[in-house]
Formats: sequence, structure tokens, C-alpha cells
Amino acid sequence: MKMKTIYLDNSATTKTDDEVIKAMLPYLSESYGNPSSIYKLGRENRKTVEEARDKVAKVLHCKTNEIYFTAGGSESDNTAIRGIAHSYQSKGNHIITSKIEHPAVLETCKQLEKEGFEVTYLGVDENGIVDLEELKKAIKPTTTLITIMFANNEIGTIEPIKEIGKIAKKNNVIFHTDAVQAVGSIKIDVKELNIDALSLSAHKFYGPKGIGALYVRKGVKFDKFIQGGHQERNKRAGTENVPGIVGLGKAIEMAYENLEEHNQKIAGLRDYYVEQVEKKIPYIRINGDKENRLPGNSNISFRFIEGEGLLLNLDLKGICASSGSACTSGSLDPSHVLLAIRFTT
Repeated sequence: MKMKTIYLDNSATTKTDDEVIKAMLPYLSESYGNPSSIYKLGRENRKTVEEARDKVAKVLHCKTNEIYFTAGGSESDNTAIRGIAHSYQSKGNHIITSKIEHPAVLETCKQLEKEGFEVTYLGVDENGIVDLEELKKAIKPTTTLITIMFANNEIGTIEPIKEIGKIAKKNNVIFHTDAVQAVGSIKIDVKELNIDALSLSAHKFYGPKGIGALYVRKGVKFDKFIQGGHQERNKRAGTENVPGIVGLGKAIEMAYENLEEHNQKIAGLRDYYVEQVEKKIPYIRINGDKENRLPGNSNISFRFIEGEGLLLNLDLKGICASSGSACTSGSLDPSHVLLAIRFTT
């Protein structure tokens, strides 16, 4: 008898929705034209790409020409941070981020430090929330970029993005947010939140892997990340991933059709799960803000047991879970997020 699989790792990746796959299939077979070609087969796919771009723009409440397709969240983060930092280097070389960012942000910032940039890593409180006063004090005349994630991928805490956006705008500093975990779970209006650049990835909201998008407000300069052709308005070279782009467009459209109803259901399941764990298992700690967090996120620490061993035992029972970011799954080091929230339990 086949063991039932219980999947509890949607923060790492979600299953591609059947409707999304259905929308993608024609572009893997008969509609195979290169969207940069001038003949009909190419022009039709160009129209399809732009329709998907429009769907992303509508969700973020931005202009269609402010959306650039990428290969995923990590590329979007790299493109935004490196591209903006280098474009505004004549103004200053100071970047502000937080200690609990995704490795795609932290490693990019560390690389920029090697290139002569100065980076301030803000601390967070015990729930993982950035201190706004610390942020204000960190801004210098040479500060050109603030990059703070919308919601944390490990503990699910949602940051005070609107307040951060106001601070950035008041100080004439560009604000980028890694919203990879937030898009598909939270309504986002980039103009209302004063967000200048935003990263997202389709596989976090039931879309395909290997496709993402980057929003950059019109007027914000950023260097191209991939050299070559003139695709994506000369900002990202390479033939467009039409099936992936179609899948992203369909997935983001579906995610926001019944967002509140979906979130209510998921949060209810999450709360029941946490309640049962607290009742039945001693020596545990719930990490992250208990109220201001993503609806489908739960991060629990168990005393007196090693994380990898716990995950292996769960796997033997058919339960899929993670002890941190999927991007650091090969490391035995403790979670940098838990260290940042001064985890001691």
C-alpha cells in the first residue's frame, strides 16, 4: 500500500495548478513561435506575453511597461539590487537591508561590499520585525537603496512595508522589496506602499518553476543583468520563456480571484495545526509574529531534538517539511533568521 504524502512545504514551492498547466500546454507544442520574431507565429506569442504582463501589472497596480519577466525570485532580487546600486553609484554607495533577508538578497549585498559598497544590516525584534527608528537612523546622504523583504520565508512575519516606503520616499531613497512570499497571499498596491521595485516568483503561488517577474517603477534606473539581445525592453537578454510566462499570468490571476476566501481557509488550517501541536507536544516555541504573519506559515522549534533528524523521521512518515530556506538546505548552520530574532529556546 502506497504511503500517503502530507506536503507542508509550500513556502519552498507549490504544486503547479492543473488550470495553469492547461494554459501552458499549447505553448509547449503548436504555439512555439519566438515572440521576438516578426512573422505571425511569433507575433501571436508576443501578444500572449504582453497579456500575461498586463495580468501581473493589474495585481500590483502598476503600469504594464514596469513589469520585466525573469527566471525567478533570485534573479529578480539580483537584478534589482545590483542594477539599482550600480546605476546610482555616482550619488552614493550605501545600501540598507535586514539580517533576515533571503540569501538572494544577503549574498548579493555581500558581493556588493566586495565591490566597494557599504551595507547596513538592520536587526529585528523577537518577532522578526524591522525597527523603523533604527532604519531612520541608518539613512545617510550616500544611501541610495533600501531592500527589505515583504514577508519572511521562514517565520512568515510581515514587515511594515507601508511605513518603510514612506521613510524611503521622504529621504529620496529607492525602496526594493523581495515579495516572493507575499505575492499570492497579500493584496499589494506598489504605488500606495511607495515601492519602487518588487520581486516575485510564480512557483510560490501555484505557478511553474523557473519564471518570475520584477517590477521597477518608471524613472528608476537599473543596469541590465543579462547581456545579449534586446528582450524585455533591453533589460534582460534571452528568448522569452513563453510557457512559463503564460503560467505565471494564469497563476497570479487565479490567486487573486478568491484571495480572501483562500486565506481564511488556510489560516484556519494553520491555527488548528498549531493548536494541536501546542496541546500534544511539550518544549516547543512558536517563532514569528502570531498575528501579523502569512496565513499559511507556521514555524515551530522543538527542544532536545536535532532539526535534520526530525525532518528525516517526518519524511519516513510521508510528511514533507523544512527547517529553513530551501536555498540553504545543504547547510548544517542554524537558521540566520532564528539567530536574528535572538532565538534561545
